[in-house]
Amino acid sequence: MIELRNLCKSYVVNGQRKRVFDNLSLVLPTGQSVALLGRNGAGKSTLLSIIAGSTPPTSGQVLSDGSISFPVGFAGSFHGDLTGAQNVRFVARIYGVDADELVDFAADFSELGRNMHVPFRTYSSGMKSRLAFGVSMGIAFDTYLVDEVTAVGDASFRAKSSRLFRDRMRNASAIFVSHGLGEVRELCTAAVVLEGGCATYYPDIEEGIEAHRRNMAA
Repeated sequence: MIELRNLCKSYVVNGQRKRVFDNLSLVLPTGQSVALLGRNGAGKSTLLSIIAGSTPPTSGQVLSDGSISFPVGFAGSFHGDLTGAQNVRFVARIYGVDADELVDFAADFSELGRNMHVPFRTYSSGMKSRLAFGVSMGIAFDTYLVDEVTAVGDASFRAKSSRLFRDRMRNASAIFVSHGLGEVRELCTAAVVLEGGCATYYPDIEEGIEAHRRNMAA
């Protein structure tokens, strides 16, 4: 379970304060794959980053009774001068998992071969995404945070990513950001619709998609 309690987030842009969320309170139940839906600029990625702990809220709290992943596929914290394998070992130490097992899993999934042992800064964007996704999925979290990651790569890799994600969802929850409603229908069971700094939870994914479409048409 993840609870958002009186969550507020705002930024100052060109001397003007822009409000993203205002006193947002919401409970996301355990065992659901929840889509975050909303128009561009509604705050989907910002909310995901706040839940991950990488962006602080202006005020309010995020409470959870389980472990929460970093955004799945996010490679921004990988060090460019370390090899892929060295970066994976560093992540393994942070989360207290077996480093050899995580390296083997990430290498097998990403299919990087000998590139696992060259500096991360030499990787293409696709290689970075494949490795980051493998690292994310190689750690057993209670809730996975996913931001468009299955849209990265060729058709074969996207299908492979989706299969692995569905396998993880047998024993975990997820909060999922995607602009593809077909993918949302395939991978999510519920939805949170963001609109005007507020959030509404829909336990049925079709009801959430319909509410999102009404907002987009308004």
